[in-house]
Amino acid sequence: MTRENRTEDRPVTTVDAHAHAWSPQTARARFREGLAGPTAGVAAGHTQANLIAVPADWAYDTLLFCQRNPKPCPVLDVTDAGSPQTVLAEGADLRTDLPRYRVWQDGELVDEPTDARPYWRDDLVSFLLGCSFTFEWALARAGVPIRHVEQGRNVPMYVTGRACREAGRLRGPMVVSMRPVPPEHLGAAIRESSLLPAVHGGPVHCGDPAALGIGDLDRPDFGDPVALADGDIPVFWACGVTPQAAVTASRPPFAITHAPGHMFLTDARDEQYRLVGVD
Repeated sequence: MTRENRTEDRPVTTVDAHAHAWSPQTARARFREGLAGPTAGVAAGHTQANLIAVPADWAYDTLLFCQRNPKPCPVLDVTDAGSPQTVLAEGADLRTDLPRYRVWQDGELVDEPTDARPYWRDDLVSFLLGCSFTFEWALARAGVPIRHVEQGRNVPMYVTGRACREAGRLRGPMVVSMRPVPPEHLGAAIRESSLLPAVHGGPVHCGDPAALGIGDLDRPDFGDPVALADGDIPVFWACGVTPQAAVTASRPPFAITHAPGHMFLTDARDEQYRLVGVD
């Protein structure tokens, strides 16, 4: 997927100056009312999730794709066909409670609504995948600066030259998110994120973006460019936008996903997914 496949970039806005203190229930209610924006920094300490919903006859291929590619696609929940509910958030509605969606037909992006109900189908199976926004709170507690949050921007995401392992009809490249990290905080960033494998875990690469086939950090495929401070090292984590790259490459007849950076806020605390007893 390239920048040419995207709709026109929107101005960068912060969801709300107090969004870090919201409960996930408040965040979902605000999004249900039509508030839209990236969810980095929203509902501190709660797990965020990527969304992909596919027709039931594509569900096994999607589950197998996730199982074979657990780094970019760590599964937190799979719904029953047609159900907009998830055990991750009591009373939530996956059709309305994300700030922005993407609708796909035959691998082409056709709309980015804030309400997916007009497109919902009774045969859709939804997959909720762990999101790296979740571990940003652990990074911040360890003293790691979160540059895109500091700059009020969406995290930058890039399509790499690394192919995912194919699964049935699904194939495509891995997508990564990038966070600039000062050298003195690199060890903490690796350690803290590695303790949360259910939300992508440790980075897949640190340093030269060319090693991943990324040509220009200032031109992300999704999200927004983020300024690096002097000495910052670009650090790359596997990203839950990877299934969207697979949708583009594999062209299923229909799918609904989150818009990159616009996540589902679950009721789960990030500590629930943190490994314990690991030094």
